[in-house]
Amino acid sequence: MMLEVNGVSYTYGDRKAGIWVLENIFASFKPGHFYGIIGPNGCGKSTLLDLLCGHKSPDRGSVSFEGRLLSAYGKKVLARNIALVPQSLSLNFPYTAREVVTMGRYPHLGRFAAPTAEDINCVASVFDQCNAQSLAPRYMTELSGGEKQRVVFARALAQDTPVLLLDEPCANLDVRYALLLLDIAAEKVREEKRTVVAVMHDINLAARYCDQLIFMKAGRIQAAGATGKVLDEDILKSIFGVKAKLVVEPAIGAPQVVFLR
Repeated sequence: MMLEVNGVSYTYGDRKAGIWVLENIFASFKPGHFYGIIGPNGCGKSTLLDLLCGHKSPDRGSVSFEGRLLSAYGKKVLARNIALVPQSLSLNFPYTAREVVTMGRYPHLGRFAAPTAEDINCVASVFDQCNAQSLAPRYMTELSGGEKQRVVFARALAQDTPVLLLDEPCANLDVRYALLLLDIAAEKVREEKRTVVAVMHDINLAARYCDQLIFMKAGRIQAAGATGKVLDEDILKSIFGVKAKLVVEPAIGAPQVVFLR
């Protein structure tokens, strides 16, 4: 199920001012690939994810899923196909972690229907996958930032969608859980041919897990393609203004980046 961005531009302010967060973006996200979106702060990475899941609408151009505009889908149908793990989740009501993860099953339920035994089993399985069983009965308001992030990731897995969007999924996680959650996402791509699109600041994690990279700067795509082709010292210098050296780490079979002063 392909997700496509066709000539998209977006601004938070007055179009006439000509200040665009995103400008003339073209991209295709195909099943069976793990995409990493990389770039400096404020370059439009998170805004692009909001457009991909329909939380925002482009000012120019279009976003389509399976050949239809996102705007043509009802919210519930869209939620059965595209799940987003945001950078942070603000909940003022003291839901338990189990209740939040169960919310991921609501797009699959009929109107006013309660979760079925199948839904309950799905939620339990997701907690197991994320090694988060101990968090299930606890209130979200009592959890640390990293614990909340694991719960939000589990909620997206419970949605069971062909497309999974991750906005800085490892920002609050220690290395153990960062690797665990990215392993889960990579397995979804490899074994189930899902599409994963992740905004990532850690270039070495992106190089390790993503088979496709998109480099952005100032609201535009500067380079895109297979990781082995576009992860380049000159591109990194152009995007971040810092010299870099690429080395292949035999232990993981992936290139890694060393930034130089």
